[in-house]
Amino acid sequence: MKHTISVLVENHSGVLSRISGLFSRRGFNIESLAVGPTHDPSISRITIVADGDDHTVEQIEKQLNKLIDVIKVKTFGRDEFVARELMIVKVSAPAEKRSEIMTIAEITGAKVMDVTLTTMTLEICDRYDRLCRFERVIEPYGILEMARTGTVAVERGSEYFAAKK
Repeated sequence: MKHTISVLVENHSGVLSRISGLFSRRGFNIESLAVGPTHDPSISRITIVADGDDHTVEQIEKQLNKLIDVIKVKTFGRDEFVARELMIVKVSAPAEKRSEIMTIAEITGAKVMDVTLTTMTLEICDRYDRLCRFERVIEPYGILEMARTGTVAVERGSEYFAAKK
């Protein structure tokens, strides 16, 4: 089962290495990893999507909480959060296929970032499953290059996940 874990950490070098090492030592594969500063530049937020059973996630959460630079850890329940990823994809776009690709972009909410005589570069930000669907739809046109970010997530509703000062 996939789990989304949010970790607030002090923004220091080496923190990400210690956290990824903890996952590695436990044999827990990280499927997605996104790191960035919060509104407080001294704190970073790490969002991890990993596959494992509930017991393993509970153990990982306990181990994370023991790390000195970790401020707070939260594993989100299935429908407790809103999550997005970003995908940038360059596709082969000869003149005769360009309007089809533009139609797909319009229907899916993708934005055209760059156009050349032979290629188009598209950007789409959405849920993981919708990005996978977009990839399957655009693949027949010839994906030349693709980059995806890791998942970023925040809790639904009025509750919020922040460092206590």
